[in-house]
Amino acid sequence: MYTKRFAIFLLGILSPVLLHAQSHANGKTYRPKLVVGIVVEDIRPDYIDRYWDKFRTDGFRRLVNQGFVCRNNHIDNLIQRPSVGMATLFTGAAPSFNGIVNDQWIDRLKKKVINCTHDDYYTTVGSNSAQGDRSAMKLMTPTIGDALKIMTNGKAKVYSVALNAPAAIFSAGHSGDGAYWFDTESGNMISSSYYVENFPDWAFNFNSQKLADDYLSRKWETLYPISNYTESISDNYILEPGYYDKWNTFPYDLSKIQKRSGDYRVLKTTPFGNLMVSDFATSLIANEGLGQDSVPDMLTVTFSSMDYERNSFGPASVEMEDTYLRMDQNIAHLLNYLDRTVGKDNVVVFLTGTSSASYPSSYLKEEFHMQAGTFNPEGAVALLKAYLNIKYGQGNYVETYMNQQVYFDRDLISERNIDLAAMQKDAATFLNQFQGVASCRAASDLESVNLLGSAFAPFQNSYNPKRSGDVLLRFEEGWQPKEKYRRIDYTENSQVPLIFWGGHVKHGTLNQRTNIMDVVPTLADFLGIMPPNAARGSIINVRK
Repeated sequence: MYTKRFAIFLLGILSPVLLHAQSHANGKTYRPKLVVGIVVEDIRPDYIDRYWDKFRTDGFRRLVNQGFVCRNNHIDNLIQRPSVGMATLFTGAAPSFNGIVNDQWIDRLKKKVINCTHDDYYTTVGSNSAQGDRSAMKLMTPTIGDALKIMTNGKAKVYSVALNAPAAIFSAGHSGDGAYWFDTESGNMISSSYYVENFPDWAFNFNSQKLADDYLSRKWETLYPISNYTESISDNYILEPGYYDKWNTFPYDLSKIQKRSGDYRVLKTTPFGNLMVSDFATSLIANEGLGQDSVPDMLTVTFSSMDYERNSFGPASVEMEDTYLRMDQNIAHLLNYLDRTVGKDNVVVFLTGTSSASYPSSYLKEEFHMQAGTFNPEGAVALLKAYLNIKYGQGNYVETYMNQQVYFDRDLISERNIDLAAMQKDAATFLNQFQGVASCRAASDLESVNLLGSAFAPFQNSYNPKRSGDVLLRFEEGWQPKEKYRRIDYTENSQVPLIFWGGHVKHGTLNQRTNIMDVVPTLADFLGIMPPNAARGSIINVRK
């Protein structure tokens, strides 16, 4: 806790004068009492249009019909993971600056794999599991919430609620008052001692309801008659493996699936996980008094699209459609609650995603005859190792392959007096010959050549010299990595929705390309503060 506060204190020494000047220099007196981010993991932009006719009038449709819609919004990162996108969204900075290049990476000094949020120094608050041993310490730049805390001398309240820890942590930032997420061991909403020293009574009371047990005692049935789900493929589609390659049609006996997993993780793959997040968020607003004074507060609520099982069913499945129809209810409930407690004129809401979703290559190939396929990383790396042995002599030069990145054993390469840059370029050239690989870039090239503004900008956006691999890969559109014993969660799609809504947000549509890094400067403009120094986006004109 002291480490976090000291870091924010140092930032505060340098910032208040500029922040104070900005709040007056922009000539705008309106500031919302509450900023609410509604973030959806793995949301395709076409979901809103696809399910439009079945949505309520006060959920997704209310945001679109009353808000400002950016129809061409992208995440320009090479590695499209929810954790990476969340850090990019809330810092307004690319992974090359904020340091969150992947869910995990190799620490070359410690010579071990590092998780993006795991931190042994802090402990779980809210359960006895180790799932709260996490912090934001690996996030290398401040978030918009950190900037708001600095501007208000710590008076602003910054909170987050999510199913997954990285989503909660990177949206709450370094100085958040609370970040809460779902514990798959206990079924509780929990936090970390990094944020919360004593678990609040209201959160303890929420957990005492044992909602996870209640939800998993039910069957997941479709919200409407299954014959109405005409926007989706058939429920028994042959290419859907389903839960444990066994259950892939409605209704789902969740207690049976839970028994197979041995914990509460299946809840995150159902609409009931999003319902828990929604209910916890409204309870937090009430009990922490968000939006009740002149100091602006911030809350991020993150929903998930079937979480880790999304690839077991696919973006066009009945399961996905039902998830969004029920998520629409959660969003409507949250917006209506904000109306009653804070008032539309006093809030700015934005809805976006931290990652998109791709259609399975098998689906594209079988149904639409597209040039699609699967790439076998294990086989490619084995051949790469053989090639490097032939060219540079016997040695285990490849340390690991991890999410489109090849890591070399740099100590061995140094001992052999091998030119690291030359080996990186040789490996990139070799891997670029594989079918399904669109392009490879050597780390030495990313450090020496400016690729921003080109088609290779995502490579440079995603490269951090301390954390990234030696060779980075991008697959052809429609191609996806597939390993023999592990299911890989991958997307090539960079486009996600972006909608702003509130009493002082104009109604309109922008077709010009935007980037999720634009969200931070746009919110900073509303709040009358300077965005964090590392933020690289532009202000989107959404004000009335």
